[in-house]
Amino acid sequence: MRGIGSVGNRFVRLITLRTMDLRGRQITLRPLGAGDGATLAEILAEPAVARWWGAWDLARVERDLIAPDPAEARFAIEHDGVVVGYLHAAEENEPDFRHASVDLFLRTAAQGRGLGPDALRTIAAHLIDDRGHHRITIDPAVANTHAIAAYARVGFRPVGVMRAYERMPDGTWIDALLMDLLAAELVR
Repeated sequence: MRGIGSVGNRFVRLITLRTMDLRGRQITLRPLGAGDGATLAEILAEPAVARWWGAWDLARVERDLIAPDPAEARFAIEHDGVVVGYLHAAEENEPDFRHASVDLFLRTAAQGRGLGPDALRTIAAHLIDDRGHHRITIDPAVANTHAIAAYARVGFRPVGVMRAYERMPDGTWIDALLMDLLAAELVR
């Protein structure tokens, strides 16, 4: 799974999947349902998304994104009632290392419209205000400057480069930028 996990191999504990939607300024985050698989597979097949997320088919989407996972909360990102992306969050609940990590993707046509930052702002506010986290991390590819700029608009700051962090479909390893957001830095 893409970089969502625990720093220092600490156990990432279950996030209770919400039955309630989280509403942002432009988007709604709602828990994924069985019917979301085909839409997410379609989005992941778009070249601008596949460039960063790799190759996905419906079976992999259903297995790795839709099926319940005790370590993640998974959401469809909706805009005007239409699924335009996916977001997941994981919590580290060890008191001395407590934080959350997030990741997302958006349909190509939804990019550059402020929907990604809105989704991140919405989940970050929930993780900070309702779940009590003081820090949130995300880890885009170093070359994904569009995503890095979008995350910075929410308040995420670069921490450092993780070298040869993720293997791409062609077998090459790419670097990722570890970014974090402290609770007081969230741009609401």
